Amino acid sequence: MPKGLKRYYGRGHLHFLTFSCHRRLPLLNTAGARNLFVDALGKMREHHGFLLVGYVVMPDHVHLLISEPVQGTPSTVLQALKQRVSRDLRRTNDPQSTRTKNHARDSGWDEPKTPGARTAPGAPTPDDSTLRRGGELPRFWQPRFYDFNVHSAEKRREKLDYMHANPVKRGLVKDPSEWRWSSWAFYAKGTAGLVPVDPVE
Repeated sequence: MPKGLKRYYGRGHLHFLTFSCHRRLPLLNTAGARNLFVDALGKMREHHGFLLVGYVVMPDHVHLLISEPVQGTPSTVLQALKQRVSRDLRRTNDPQSTRTKNHARDSGWDEPKTPGARTAPGAPTPDDSTLRRGGELPRFWQPRFYDFNVHSAEKRREKLDYMHANPVKRGLVKDPSEWRWSSWAFYAKGTAGLVPVDPVE
């Protein structure tokens, strides 16, 4: 992210947020990991009271289009969301947790092959410098994020189209309808997706 990045809050705008996994590693490259993310997103939406206008969860990054929350800012919402997802994904792979055997397969994290080794699918091998001793990634998310103020219907449509086309452009699917982890179905078919979407006029 560029230095000196400014954020503008309190203007009644929507915010187009982009944030990435640590070093753009595909730490959300399984259905289970993405499901866990959208579950956390739905809970954050309810808890913080922001409108979720659009979203797409990619293997290595996420785009959200949200309003400002009732209390706090998009920055505080994103901090809480990142912490929850990182904690929940690591917890599902904790060898001391009773949930590990039941959920590791769906969590996006491989069950440890040796004590203390926690390796995400697509993550570097244990000898990579990004891993701490014991095989654990030092962090799940990049520390910063991109925030673009969306103040018009035209820009809102532009950002929604961009998000929904992202999985196709990245070669993950041939059609947006094949990617469940986005708000495409709500806008194209009016059907509920994995997370409730709040349309705005």
